[in-house]
Amino acid sequence: MSDSPIIKKGARITGGERTTLADDLKAKYASGASIRALAAETGRSYGFVHRILSESDVSLRSRGGATRGARKAG
Repeated sequence: MSDSPIIKKGARITGGERTTLADDLKAKYASGASIRALAAETGRSYGFVHRILSESDVSLRSRGGATRGARKAG
C-alpha cells in the first residue's frame, strides 16, 4: 500500500494531481484502509484525507473501536 507519493506537508495539491490523489485514496479506503493509515502513508493530516474523501462523495464508514455505551451482559 505504500506506493502513494509522500507529498510535502503544507504543499497545495490542485488540479490533476489532486484528482489522482483522490482516486488513489478512494480505492484504498474502499479496500479497507483507515483514514489514519492513509494520512500516515501520504504524509498528510487526518483532516486533509477526510476532506479529500468527502469531496469525492465517498461514503465514510462509522467509527470503530470501543464505544462508551453500557456493556451488554453476556
